[in-house]
Amino acid sequence: MERWLVNGASGDSIGLNDRGLHYGDGLFETIAVRNGTCRFIGAHLQRLSEGCARLKLPVPDLPVLESELQQLSRTVDHATVKVIVTRGAGPRGYRFPDPCMPTRIVGLEQTEPQPYPESGVQVRYCATRISRNPQFAGLKTLNRLEQVMARAEWNDPGIAEGLMSNDRDEIICGTMTNVFLVSRGILYTPSLLESGVSGIMRQQVIAVAADNGIEVQEASLSQYALSSADEIFLTNALIGLWTLSTLAGQKIRQGKLSETIRAALASRGVVECAP
Repeated sequence: MERWLVNGASGDSIGLNDRGLHYGDGLFETIAVRNGTCRFIGAHLQRLSEGCARLKLPVPDLPVLESELQQLSRTVDHATVKVIVTRGAGPRGYRFPDPCMPTRIVGLEQTEPQPYPESGVQVRYCATRISRNPQFAGLKTLNRLEQVMARAEWNDPGIAEGLMSNDRDEIICGTMTNVFLVSRGILYTPSLLESGVSGIMRQQVIAVAADNGIEVQEASLSQYALSSADEIFLTNALIGLWTLSTLAGQKIRQGKLSETIRAALASRGVVECAP
């Protein structure tokens, strides 16, 4: 089942001159619905608001947007909600339209929960690079072509995710996930100062690590760092936390710190599942 609201009205289309379509001029959020509730809705709306400010994009009326999210999700047990905000319609050319009338799109797709393998998931490396651009680093913009091309690199259903590097061979993220590794009791995650998305579940992991006295460092991580890690796990708003069984064919150990983080996330209502 799919349902869509466009600027608050039921619909499934936008104008052909919308800048989100022409230029990827906008942002999006992907939110897990569990038992009729949008999980971490406050964090998602805060990130959306901060992203709009950085793009000089008018922030949507957040109480109205939250009401729309609740309207779509309140009777649904398990679903994915997508929020899209574009700069709206405009004439040909890159210049901002004046006045700017953003387009607000909210969609819900009902899904069936599918637990991930308890032994972990298989992950590979991608050849497609992720660009370095500090101006947009951390944002979830509509420009996802690098991730699209990276995901097109494999068709093996046994592989759950691919990891992407920048032009300096630093691991930044998965095509749809943030990356964490454990080494000597310290939790490391790639720095997002130049690229990548500041994931909502990434934020939750950093928070619960602090609550549990686990040191977290944002750092430059190489393939060697991952190959020598004690533990590796991936996160996003839909899947929760995935441990790895293999990375590029190399067996990855399961460890206690990942389990501590998983238990702490579970106390916040996070249960891992397939995307």
